Amino acid sequence: MSRLPESSARADELLKFNQLADQWWDEHGAFAALHAINPLRLAFITQHADVHACRMLDVGCGGGILSEALAEAGAQVTALDLAADTLDAARHHAETQGLEIEYRLADILAFADEHPAEFDHITCMEMLEHVDEPARIVQALAKAVKPGGWVFLSTLNRNPKSWLLGIVAAEYLLKLVPPGTHEHKRFIQPAELARMARQAGLTPIAFCGITYNPLTQSYALNPRDLDVNYLLACRRDAA
Repeated sequence: MSRLPESSARADELLKFNQLADQWWDEHGAFAALHAINPLRLAFITQHADVHACRMLDVGCGGGILSEALAEAGAQVTALDLAADTLDAARHHAETQGLEIEYRLADILAFADEHPAEFDHITCMEMLEHVDEPARIVQALAKAVKPGGWVFLSTLNRNPKSWLLGIVAAEYLLKLVPPGTHEHKRFIQPAELARMARQAGLTPIAFCGITYNPLTQSYALNPRDLDVNYLLACRRDAA
């Protein structure tokens, strides 16, 4: 299926995630890996930015796993996604937890034009490998963050090892994520992501990998291993 007109989303991706909407908060279901790495994502973010009392934007929020963690850490969170059923699941779960998160069915491309330099920090996790034009997303993130604010990204590297571990092992052998979740050609090498950030007016500050140990079935942050999953912390140039 082709990309939706006037949208950064791909119709096939929205359909895929909407079909899994009822599984977002099953910690042993389709999104178990996201639940497992979420403390690591939050730790990486808070290594660089104090999120307490900050206005934060979570782009491609899915069912709200990271959005809720940010809210629990004291951030005022606005979260965007284009999968309507998924957002309904996110809203419902936040209500059950007593969390006030503003979930918006909105495209970051248009949203950034309407809310320039409005957010202290922005997160965009596990989304860039699911869109056709990731550089446009990064540009929009840079537009929406305040000068001096942080933008946190995560995606998968593109190389033979990431195909073997990120797709063959993760999707088909270990069943860490549903089969068909990723397309290897859409993975982004760290140098490519850093270039997108710089072109958008963001300064790459720190990379960190997320590694998986199949023996202990545990994840860890590893700044020396960016071969598969990795994070990038960027900062918008001050005005």
